[in-house]
Amino acid sequence: MRLTVGQAVVRFLAAQHGERDGVRRRLFGGCFGIFGHGNVAGIGQALAEYADEYPEFRYFQARNEQAMVHTAVGYARMHDRLRMLACTTSIGPGATNMVTGAALATINRLPVLLLPGDVFATRRANPVLQELEDPRSYDVSVNDCLKPVSAFWDRINRPEQLPSALLAAMRVLTDPAATGAVTLALPQDVQAEAHDWPEELFAERTWHIPRPVPEPDALRRAVDVLRGARRPLIVAGGGVIYSDACAELAAFAEATGIPVAETQAGKGALPWRHPCAVGAVGATGTTAANALARRADVVLGVGTRYSDFTTASHSLFADPGVRFVNVNVTGFDAAKLGGEMLVADAREGLKALRGELAGHRVSDAYQAEVAELVAAWNATVDRAYALGHGPVPAQSEVIGAVNAAAGPRDVVVCAAGSMPGDLHKLWRPASPRTYHVEYGYSCMGYEVAGGLGVKLAAPDREVFVLVGDGSYLMMAQELVTAVAEGVKLVVVLVQNHGFASIGGLSEQVGAQRFGTRYRYRDDSGRLEGDVLPVDLAANAASLGAHVVRVTTVEELRDALEQAKAASHTTVVHIETDPLVSAPDSEAWWDVPVAEVSELEATRQARARYEKEQQAQRRYLGT
Repeated sequence: MRLTVGQAVVRFLAAQHGERDGVRRRLFGGCFGIFGHGNVAGIGQALAEYADEYPEFRYFQARNEQAMVHTAVGYARMHDRLRMLACTTSIGPGATNMVTGAALATINRLPVLLLPGDVFATRRANPVLQELEDPRSYDVSVNDCLKPVSAFWDRINRPEQLPSALLAAMRVLTDPAATGAVTLALPQDVQAEAHDWPEELFAERTWHIPRPVPEPDALRRAVDVLRGARRPLIVAGGGVIYSDACAELAAFAEATGIPVAETQAGKGALPWRHPCAVGAVGATGTTAANALARRADVVLGVGTRYSDFTTASHSLFADPGVRFVNVNVTGFDAAKLGGEMLVADAREGLKALRGELAGHRVSDAYQAEVAELVAAWNATVDRAYALGHGPVPAQSEVIGAVNAAAGPRDVVVCAAGSMPGDLHKLWRPASPRTYHVEYGYSCMGYEVAGGLGVKLAAPDREVFVLVGDGSYLMMAQELVTAVAEGVKLVVVLVQNHGFASIGGLSEQVGAQRFGTRYRYRDDSGRLEGDVLPVDLAANAASLGAHVVRVTTVEELRDALEQAKAASHTTVVHIETDPLVSAPDSEAWWDVPVAEVSELEATRQARARYEKEQQAQRRYLGT
């Protein structure tokens, strides 16, 4: 079959399927792309040629290369990593724009296929437009920047190399233990080169998504540790949701009585009203979960990578003899904190543990303590949702209004600023896959693009995008893509005239909110003058969204109902007071403070920092 490399890539991707638990589905929902001289004659031409033959492998026109990777990440996460998107760019800035998105995908263990154009493999016209000339080697291009942020990377210098590279790419994309961004760099001349391909390369192929089961001796060791626990705590991570283990987690918790705390990626693994649910854990956690974590003698981590926010920078799990049992599909994460490793799929691992622990339960007194702590936290959230702050509302009130407007299957999307922390502790999810906060990379600008990916994956759900003014200014242009595709989003744009999250952190480390407010320069030369006349609502309207300006929580509630009833993307603009914090998590996050300073605020912050550091410890196991 004589085809160009670009045509071969498109035909191959359109024929790929994945299967888990007997359900077979197409792996790729399409390809996002922005065309330039490095991909228009190869991948671009192939997408045009096959648009009618492979309508399910749809082309989506993006506005920013980083944003289209974010969209692909949102899509993959909403599909529990079982479906994905490809992204194609030209060489040069189009390719390097994807580096941030690739890092985000790989850090969050989410599959996305990147197809950047590259310089001529033949070198006939060197140096070509946008080529990086490295005097040490002609084999270096800007696409090498994608190597450290990709789970797999290859450059296709000859058509003969393509089949093995494509198969390797699929292996990584469909392996829950190895997945992330996969990059196949495609030189622009090779993309357009014809080759005689074996027809079997383009036959429908099914990749089976594994569910590794626990090794018997490892299971025995884990059970021994759990049976000896008096105050155990489960930390549920994103792996619980991706492996569709939420029902098994609920069954395990109900059988044993062990309370369940959740990371950012794992939030929603249990409904917030479940009697074993204690909410968010860590630096942005609930007081209930964190109080239990401090006194836990055994922590059962399921599908978590134990980020510094989860462990409160290794200061949260304070029991002197605390032990960890880690159920994870990767040995890399299962070994963390000196834990007893149970390398397995989250659902299979929990099922095996439940069988071995039959009849074992925590004490009635411990369950009563859990219920009391959760009740106290729920009362705290109720107060934060109805704060009645003026003249502009607090952010917690905005979150409460959106939470009330969201149905039990609707999805909230957020990524950076102060809102992810507030959402983690305050949002009340009714079911899995309704809480989508990207906090592995916490990338400003993810929100609108990620929300687009979520909506493409779940068109039957309302998607509420919460974005602050700082993050909106970083990257909002995929509103245009949503409008062009007829994809409806409800975007709540929170305006507080600066970087609220880093403003608070700056104050905490004694830097006095320096450089965190959006202001004119004053007479002293500092950025402390009048508020800048930036009209983000007008900007959103100029991008094609319907915009509603509100000033009160009551108006916000009405606007959200209007937005839900609409058939088009709506942006609701509201100002909040950045100086009103959400309820305290009573946990710490390690951000170093200047060791010497002439500023009294910094010296005081350093003293507090050194005191907090004393709670940090190394978890080395036994």
